[in-house]
Amino acid sequence: MMSHRLSVLQVEEAHAVGSPEFIHTPQYICEPLSSFFNFELVLKVETINPIRSFKGRGADYLISKAAETQLICASAGNFGQAMAYACRKAKKKLIVYASVNANPLKVDRMRLLDADVILFGEDFDAAKEEARKISRQKNIRFVEDSVDIETLAGAGTIAIELTKTFSSIDVLLVPLGNGALLNGVARVMKEKSPKTKIIAVQAQGASAMVDSWRAGSLISYEHIDTIADGIGVRLPVEQALQDMKGLVDGARLVEEKSILQAMKLLHEHAGLVVEPSGAVGIAALLENKSDFRSQQVAIILCGGNLTQTQMKQWL
Repeated sequence: MMSHRLSVLQVEEAHAVGSPEFIHTPQYICEPLSSFFNFELVLKVETINPIRSFKGRGADYLISKAAETQLICASAGNFGQAMAYACRKAKKKLIVYASVNANPLKVDRMRLLDADVILFGEDFDAAKEEARKISRQKNIRFVEDSVDIETLAGAGTIAIELTKTFSSIDVLLVPLGNGALLNGVARVMKEKSPKTKIIAVQAQGASAMVDSWRAGSLISYEHIDTIADGIGVRLPVEQALQDMKGLVDGARLVEEKSILQAMKLLHEHAGLVVEPSGAVGIAALLENKSDFRSQQVAIILCGGNLTQTQMKQWL
């Protein structure tokens, strides 16, 4: 294994101190979906917790180590909720920058969790640049998902749980946004289950990270166009691309119609409400069914925050 800035020991520590509401999430072979796809499908469900996403694992660990009384971050919604939840518990102040187009449910939730939410810019990356600028001006620590190592360590705890139960996963599909989930999980899998292939999945309309990884250099875009807001990145995170080296075996870009079909399938066959970003792994299976024949495939369903309107429209 090549050297990596995240150690598996640190992931194990994050798991040992993790809050019970975020760790030991359901993981099982989903028989209805396995028979639909005609191969064994393992679901790792990260939507059944107070913020309905896996982000609580990393935020919780980060805040347990933070000395500051006030922090600032940017979020499409799920990381901000996780940070707000952890900060409220630790009696720390939090400012979150989110896009003016952010999911209103996620914005409301962040505010209900006592975060000071400031809406700025047309998308997540614009909000993030502003948050970084304000953090410098006001000398408040800027926490960046996928750059702060604790966000990777927290995400990596998912793989610790998966490998304890399933020893023969052939392929693991992981949604790729800023990269904390992918890099945390892949780091642990490569150590504990080296034969498992790690596939990163993004929406075709927001492919900056996959395109950059494939090209071996930073590729950014003016706009993104996808319903998968949680992984909608147009400016790739350089650190995350560094971290991906040697950990990722392949990548898939999925179409919007496949994402919608994936959400419906999960609702119908597993009784789950999964947001577009969480369903992209299933979308990749829909588009590439024959590639996974007779293998054990695992999917991380990383979030389930949908507005009522979205549920009516999409499910």
